[in-house]
Amino acid sequence: MSLHDRLEEIPASGIRRLFELSSKYADVISLGIGEPDFDTPAHIKEYAKEALDRGITHYTPNNGLKELRDAISEKLKKENSIFADPDKEIIVTTGGNQAFLLIWASFLKEGDEVLIPSPHFVTYSATVRLAGGVPVEVPLKMENGFVLTVDDLQRHLTERTRAIVLNSPNNPTGAVLTEKDVRATVEFAEDHGLAVVSDEVYESLVYDGIRHVSPASVASEPGRFITVGSLSKTYAMTGWRIGYAAGPEDLIARMVKFQMYLSACPTSFAQYAAARALSDPRSQAAVSQMRSEYMRRRDYIYRRLKQIPGFSVVKPGGAFYIFPFVGDDLKISEKLLVEARVAAVPGSTFGAAGRGHLRLAYTVPVERLGEAMDRIEKALDR
Repeated sequence: MSLHDRLEEIPASGIRRLFELSSKYADVISLGIGEPDFDTPAHIKEYAKEALDRGITHYTPNNGLKELRDAISEKLKKENSIFADPDKEIIVTTGGNQAFLLIWASFLKEGDEVLIPSPHFVTYSATVRLAGGVPVEVPLKMENGFVLTVDDLQRHLTERTRAIVLNSPNNPTGAVLTEKDVRATVEFAEDHGLAVVSDEVYESLVYDGIRHVSPASVASEPGRFITVGSLSKTYAMTGWRIGYAAGPEDLIARMVKFQMYLSACPTSFAQYAAARALSDPRSQAAVSQMRSEYMRRRDYIYRRLKQIPGFSVVKPGGAFYIFPFVGDDLKISEKLLVEARVAAVPGSTFGAAGRGHLRLAYTVPVERLGEAMDRIEKALDR
C-alpha cells in the first residue's frame, strides 16, 4: 500500500476538527487543545534572541545541534537515569510528534503490530499505520484508573507484535504509572523480545508526590527501549517545535537518515535556546511554578466535575487533562460547544476505549475554569 493510500485511510484529527469548529463561535472557553496557557519563560526567549544575534541561523547537523544533544544527554542522566551517547544515541526532532514517525518508519516492517494502551494520543496509531504497521489498541479500564496491566498486554500479544507504546503521564487520561507498573511492563517486554517506545513529554507534570519513572532506566536490556521527550509542555514551548528521542545506535542512525530527507533539522536558533534552557536553573523554577498552578486547577476541576449528575471522573495524577465519563461523548461535546460555548474533545477521538468520555484540558486560569463549569452545568440542566 502506498503512503498516499495510507493517508486516505487515516481520519483527520478530532482535536484539530474541534479547534476549527470552535473558532466559528464567539466567547468560547476552550478546554480542548492540549497547550500550556503560560508564555515561554523570558530567559529562554532571550537565548533565542542571542542565537539570532550571533548568526545561529543556518543548518545544524541532521541529528541536531551538538550543544543541545549534549544537554539532553546530561538531562537524561541526571533526571531519568538514562545513559545515552549524545553523538550516537540521541536525535533532536521537530517536536515530539515527528519522533514517532521517524521511529516507526525506521523500525517496523509491513504488518508488524504495536500494542498501544487506549485511550491514547492520536499520533501513535496514525504514525504506526503510515509506517506500514498495525496499531493494536489495548483498552484501559476507568475503574483501574486507566493504568496498564500485564494482563491487558498479554491478551493482545500475537506472533506479529514488535513493540509497546507507553505514555506516562498519559494524554488524554492523566494517568501515571508507578515504578511497580513500569517494572512489570518492562519485564513483560523483555520476556517477549519487544521494543518499548516511551512517550515522556509530560514527565515534569506529576502531582501528589508521585515520581516519574522512565522504562529505560529499569531495563536490563536498554537497547530495546526508546525514550521520546519534548520541551513543548515542560517549558511552554509548543510553537518552538523541539523534541528528541534517545535509543539504540542503529535505530537512531536510521532516524537521522530519514530526518535528512524529511526536514534536514529542527530550527537552529530554537535548538540553541533549548540547550540553554535545559541547563539554566531558572527553567526548573519556572516549571515548578507551572506545575503548582496546574495542580491547583486539577483539584478544582476534579471537585466540580464530581458534582455534575451523570458524570464519573477519576482524579488524574499528572499532565493537564481530566477524562470524565459522560455517556454519548459526541453528542455532549457538540451540546457543550453550541449551547455552553465550552470546547471539549470527544473521548472517541483517542480510540475506541475513549468512547463515552470527554477530554478536558485545564490549561486556562481557575477563574475561567469556574466559568466553564458553570456553563456546563447550566447547559446540562437544560
